Amino acid sequence: MDRAHFSTESYAQDQRGPAWQARLLDARLHFRPPPAGEPLHGTLLTHRTPAGIELSVISSTPQTVSARAGGERGFLLVMLLDGQMTLASAGALDGETLAAGDIACIPGAQSADLIARTPFRLISVHVRHTLIAPRLGSAPPVQTCKLPDSVSRLFGALLGGLALQLDAMQDADPHALEPVENVILECLASALAAAKPQASTNLSTSRGIVFTRICHRIQARLAEPDLSLCAIAKDEHVSDRYLRKLFEDAGQSFSSYLRNSRLQRCHADLQNPAYDQLSVSDICYRWGFNDPSYFSQAFRERFGVSPKASRDQALRSRALPERARISRGHPDVPAGLTHRTNVSPAAAMALTEREAISGSDARHPLPHDAGQHHYLRATCDSVHWGYLSHDLPPVLTVASGDTVTVETLTQHATDDWARMIQGDPGAESVFHWTATQKNVDRRGAGPMDASVYGRGAGEGFGVHICTGPIAVEDAMPGDVLEVRILDLHPRPSANPEFAGKAFGSHASTWWGFHYQDMLTLPREREVVTVFEIDCHDDAEEGTDVARAIYSFRWTPQQDPFGVVHPTIDYPGVPVDHTRITKNFRTLKNVEIPLRPHFGVLAVAPAQDGLIDSIPPSSYAGNLDNWRVTRGASVFLKVAVPGALLSIGDPHASQGDAELGGTAIECSLTGNIQLVLHKKAAIEANAPYADLTYPLVETPTEWIIHGFSSPNHLAELGQKAQSQIYMKSTLDSALRDAFLKARRFLMQVKRLTEDEATAILSVSVDFGVTQVVNGNWGVHAIIRKGMFND
Repeated sequence: MDRAHFSTESYAQDQRGPAWQARLLDARLHFRPPPAGEPLHGTLLTHRTPAGIELSVISSTPQTVSARAGGERGFLLVMLLDGQMTLASAGALDGETLAAGDIACIPGAQSADLIARTPFRLISVHVRHTLIAPRLGSAPPVQTCKLPDSVSRLFGALLGGLALQLDAMQDADPHALEPVENVILECLASALAAAKPQASTNLSTSRGIVFTRICHRIQARLAEPDLSLCAIAKDEHVSDRYLRKLFEDAGQSFSSYLRNSRLQRCHADLQNPAYDQLSVSDICYRWGFNDPSYFSQAFRERFGVSPKASRDQALRSRALPERARISRGHPDVPAGLTHRTNVSPAAAMALTEREAISGSDARHPLPHDAGQHHYLRATCDSVHWGYLSHDLPPVLTVASGDTVTVETLTQHATDDWARMIQGDPGAESVFHWTATQKNVDRRGAGPMDASVYGRGAGEGFGVHICTGPIAVEDAMPGDVLEVRILDLHPRPSANPEFAGKAFGSHASTWWGFHYQDMLTLPREREVVTVFEIDCHDDAEEGTDVARAIYSFRWTPQQDPFGVVHPTIDYPGVPVDHTRITKNFRTLKNVEIPLRPHFGVLAVAPAQDGLIDSIPPSSYAGNLDNWRVTRGASVFLKVAVPGALLSIGDPHASQGDAELGGTAIECSLTGNIQLVLHKKAAIEANAPYADLTYPLVETPTEWIIHGFSSPNHLAELGQKAQSQIYMKSTLDSALRDAFLKARRFLMQVKRLTEDEATAILSVSVDFGVTQVVNGNWGVHAIIRKGMFND
């Protein structure tokens, strides 16, 4: 079984064209380079089934590709999944428009251009003529054509499903793919038959009609244990010899067709939950087998597993949608955006100051190259909750070099209102929620009418409170924004009862990696722990700690609008402390060193609509890397004018992986400096040149972030924001981090591929960033000290 997974992330921008060209040949496509200066990003996943059917899923930026089925007789079908294309004769500029769902058929002797002027995703299928010929009743088309809409709708459903499951097919047993191959070939035969056949083949039209009719009769009588060739021949009023010859010309025997058809029906029933009450023997007899031992042996030979094992696999796979039902991803993300109303810089309380801020606001002096200083408070008018969007108006505009003191709030503050919200005007304005008034209504990228799960406006498809966005003057797509973290400190409680103290909350939740492996009863439980956070102005660096005060198990909580939340499924629900039992003995004699950092740092994505704040991506977002702390710089590729930086999800401390679902979530105030690096001025070997991922630099390290999907919004299509929660693996995240780190070493340090591979193995530390944010993360830490240049 052949397979390959390719990403242009392995290469510097000027090397991507030739590499992309070479890999597209695997999909029988030829690449035409875009105009000079146009960025190229692409991923390619190819799979060759045991029978030789070639499947490829491609995501890329706008370009023209030439499609050829190859010199051998065969067919290349290309279905557009997302975007728009023009199907044209080779070399022509005009042709037939292809929209998402349309399928182009390119016979072996033909070639055609697919002209994409927008980012696109497609799936291609190549089938050799020898595979499809026995199923064709007449000759297929000999000219490139677009398949009829009726055919595209039927065949397209199959191809769309294959595009989503191609990753899973990579690891499937070859025998288990035979039913998939048969379905592909049958659908392809029907599609080609509808595309204006030209002439006869060895299996004439009349014999093909007879053969099809006979196959239908056999399918209708599969349950008869005594079904035989003689019985079918008698029903069809043909001789046994004629029927036997008909099957031979179709490339198989009657007995093998009958046995395989019965096995396929049994396999389907074993996978179908409607027949879970039937035993394996019941299903065996149901489809004409009269010997369970023979059936079990034949089933294993065909599918590579026993009937029982096949059913068990189906039961395990069906458990996934139930987990996804409470997933944080939205099944159908709306394209529209409901803006905040009456937003103004004054309402956002963005204060501009020339003088340095007071000691209570910063522990470290501002840099000497600092420009103007700004103060951005967190209020209901200066935050957006649970989503990112380039349509959001900025609440503050700064120049390159300016510094900003920015307040950020944790969405978990409602776990203990008295300690983390009460008496704090900014926090109270954000979290204000009564039966008649909810200051920040939208919480997440879901529908405002809560029509999916009924949780609340936005449905919690995205949970983080983000301050901003902050626009940077003169920032344009292709530039790089450097965010320097100058200082971070916890937000003190404003409640006089807790004066001089700060607090945070950790929740071990249903989306945590641990949740399916709980030991003690009740296994399905969520536990919240509230911490006191040191906030000493004069503490020595690295000595502040967090200490647990109490914990409690989440019990169903009713929000002010009357919606009951049995789990932590919607952000900012006030916890009713009369409905919980507090455990004040939790984590006694444990002190957790602080690692204050922003979990979310994001420039606005280029994609339209509302973007769930949970999965990180090329624009950074929810990195959840504790190394994004004071003294670090984060380099982000600008995708839209102004960059539109949002900051949130503040943490007091977190471990690599964030395994339980959250960190110690704690409101923080930070000082940052924003430095714009214009595209034209970036040197070719600068660490942030050719940037396609969030890069973190500390005084001693470069930290490169890899994800299960490097750019899920571009790679996974219209339902990317739900698919990413289903498809993430650490394997793919590690591979992405490796490809990016190798590229960094080869481009920035000018190492050869062999040298870079050696360094990656003996000196670079790869770590799990997080496994709870939908798009799982792995980071590579490259220590600067090993280089003497």
